[in-house]
Amino acid sequence: MAKEWTLLVLCGILGTGFSEKPSWFGNISTSLFKSPGDILIGGLFPINELTSELSKRVKPDDLECNSISTYGLSLALAMKFCLDEINSKPNLLPGITLGFESYDTCMQPAVVMRPVLQLLTRESTEELDVACNYTDYKPRVIAIIGPNSSELVPVIGKLIGFFLMPLISYGATSDMFSDKETFPSFMRTVPSDRWQVVAMVQLLKVFGWNWVSVVGSDDEYGQKGQQQFSSMANEESICVAYQGLIPVYSDSEQAVNEILNHIVDAKVGVVVVFSTPKPAREFFIQVIKRNMTAVWVASTAWALNDIVSTLPGISSIGTVLGFADITRPLDLFTSYIRELFTKMEETQIPQEPDTEISPLDNPCPRCSYLSQANVSMVEMSVVQRSAFSVYTAVYCVAYALHDLLGCNATQCALNPRTDNVYPWQLLRSLQNVSVDFEGVKFMFDKEGNPNFGYDVMQWNFNDSTVHFDIIGYHYQNLTINKNNIKWHTINGKVPMSTCSSDCGIGQVRRVKGFHSCCFDCIDCKEGTFLNNSDDIQCKSCPAGQWSTLRSTSCVYPIYTFLDWSNYEGTPLVKTAGGPLSGLMLLSLAGACISLVLFLGQPGDIVCRLQQPLSAFFPTVALSVILTISLQIVCITEFPEKSSDHLENMRGRGSLFVILGCCGVQAGLCGWYAQEAPSLTQYVASLEVTYVKTFLRCPVEPMLNFGLMLGFNVVLALVSFMATFMALKPPGQYNLARDITISTLSYCVMWVMFIPIYTSLNDKDKSIAQVGVSLLSNIGLVVTYFLPKCHLLVKHPELNTDDHFRTFLEGVPPTPPEES
Repeated sequence: MAKEWTLLVLCGILGTGFSEKPSWFGNISTSLFKSPGDILIGGLFPINELTSELSKRVKPDDLECNSISTYGLSLALAMKFCLDEINSKPNLLPGITLGFESYDTCMQPAVVMRPVLQLLTRESTEELDVACNYTDYKPRVIAIIGPNSSELVPVIGKLIGFFLMPLISYGATSDMFSDKETFPSFMRTVPSDRWQVVAMVQLLKVFGWNWVSVVGSDDEYGQKGQQQFSSMANEESICVAYQGLIPVYSDSEQAVNEILNHIVDAKVGVVVVFSTPKPAREFFIQVIKRNMTAVWVASTAWALNDIVSTLPGISSIGTVLGFADITRPLDLFTSYIRELFTKMEETQIPQEPDTEISPLDNPCPRCSYLSQANVSMVEMSVVQRSAFSVYTAVYCVAYALHDLLGCNATQCALNPRTDNVYPWQLLRSLQNVSVDFEGVKFMFDKEGNPNFGYDVMQWNFNDSTVHFDIIGYHYQNLTINKNNIKWHTINGKVPMSTCSSDCGIGQVRRVKGFHSCCFDCIDCKEGTFLNNSDDIQCKSCPAGQWSTLRSTSCVYPIYTFLDWSNYEGTPLVKTAGGPLSGLMLLSLAGACISLVLFLGQPGDIVCRLQQPLSAFFPTVALSVILTISLQIVCITEFPEKSSDHLENMRGRGSLFVILGCCGVQAGLCGWYAQEAPSLTQYVASLEVTYVKTFLRCPVEPMLNFGLMLGFNVVLALVSFMATFMALKPPGQYNLARDITISTLSYCVMWVMFIPIYTSLNDKDKSIAQVGVSLLSNIGLVVTYFLPKCHLLVKHPELNTDDHFRTFLEGVPPTPPEES
């Protein structure tokens, strides 16, 4: 909405850019500062600059303003242009002409009082009446356009406000003038600094800058702007690390250097400079000397001013982002000035300026020498923008007069030549003025402020020239096109300006020092939480709830218990063999239970089952270990193919290996049972040479018995050889180690069993076989499963896919580097 207003309203005010000169250009008068009319409008412009020292002033007139300000002179000419254009429009104020009187303020309170008193004198006289009632008092002018500075309004605003004469400023932005009790007749066509401060704070928030310095000029404009910025920044959690004021009426070099020292000490990357042009110039002269770089946020007073932007070396200061009143160029203004200066050049009579003439009569004696060569002074960007503010102010007066005088397109109900029209009446019309420019309305709010905002500008440097590029706008809310910004930094990236980095989730800020933006980040401990980043401390969990470290909420406890599904799908169990590990444990349990057959009185059936069962059950467990060993061989010896075939080896491949091994052992066990004599046959064949002896099941034939036990040893030996040289996965679980140790212990026990067994009697042979069987079975359980149980109980956090990645995904371990 604001942007559309900008594009439509202002273009409507400015005209359509005619290619040919309008006919009314032929009536241009060469009188620059005065023009007669039925109604007069006063103007206050900084036409000249102070050339004497205020400290040496001893008389009221000890002031000299002898240096022409092309900026102020251009604005005075903008008012003349606007009034000539209005007088050329027959339907705005039909039959009525507007005249003007423009005076120099010299940007000095001591100078501006004289023209103000002049403007307040009774109509057609130079007398200022002292009366009891000023309701019927008709001053010289009906409204005053100006001044351009917030420094001058407090001096004259209350005096003019007493007469309720409209004082419409084109440059005074201090928010204090929005107070209608103190300044009842003050209005302006530029936004209040309050909105500029809002825009600045929003700009800082867009880029996350919360650690800044603010520097102002030591005058009304800078002081109020600095105060407002600091206050609003604090409300938005932006910390002002340092604030300083640049002297205006005394030598500023030492003070500026102290300010810069503080800025450097504060280690800020962004500095807001809320200053009038001259102090800003002195400030940046020292910035350039010290080769300082930063992001400088410029206020409207100096953002486009050439006395700052043309400083030698200005391109070295970093990035400048500034605010400028929303405007559009006056299409006819430059052509008008060219025509005016041409006429002046044609009518010039060479003569020395008369220094005895009062500045009230001629504020610019040397202006009679203006010519075509001087036209460029009105083409500067800062002049064009301010000229529009003057233009708008004058047009508002004209439209308010149109309403006050009861005008239509052909005539007005009141005639100022015969009817009394007072400034306080015009003020009421101005407060309600609604000017329609190409279908869009312009108006003042109840505080006398306009209904538009700012363009956001960036300074882009091209050699020694500065280009002012628009990167966004602000009216109530800020809109920025970040892609249009060219950051003048080493890496070309957005600079940072924070005292401390933002805290993470579940961390509370502990402020250190005096600024809320400087802090340490403290973790919320177990049993506490932080669900709002603005909280200053962690909250305790409510009764019955708990939290982990750095939590943002508390939860009710979750109770776990053992059931048949616990841990079946975890990486550790998958690595150990998954469901096959259960089969392995069952088979070892069966092996241990089968040893019961060695107890009690033997019989034919018991003896048939005793040795085959004690041999077959370990085969199942060892075949499971063998399948896992073969998977390890695949991963370590064939890494390029392991990931493709590992899944098949775990599925059907493992089943085939287990069934195959069990099938072989079942065949050996069946052969043994078939060849072995029954207990009855064995007892009948014994030669009785004893009265009492130990009876055991016959272990015959020895070859078959050895093959059954030997097959298990072979399975363990193959698994041992497959895993003995396997690389240890760095940072992961070493499954090969468990297999190596378990199979080695199994082999050692049964190899040692052979010589021991052969040297014992029958009773001890049974005892030895039962003992070795128990030890070997328990050894497999302890050496293979105990390390995994230890990890599961003591280090559950390692029960992850990453810790078992080599065996789960077939990723080969990285061999250790040779030292």
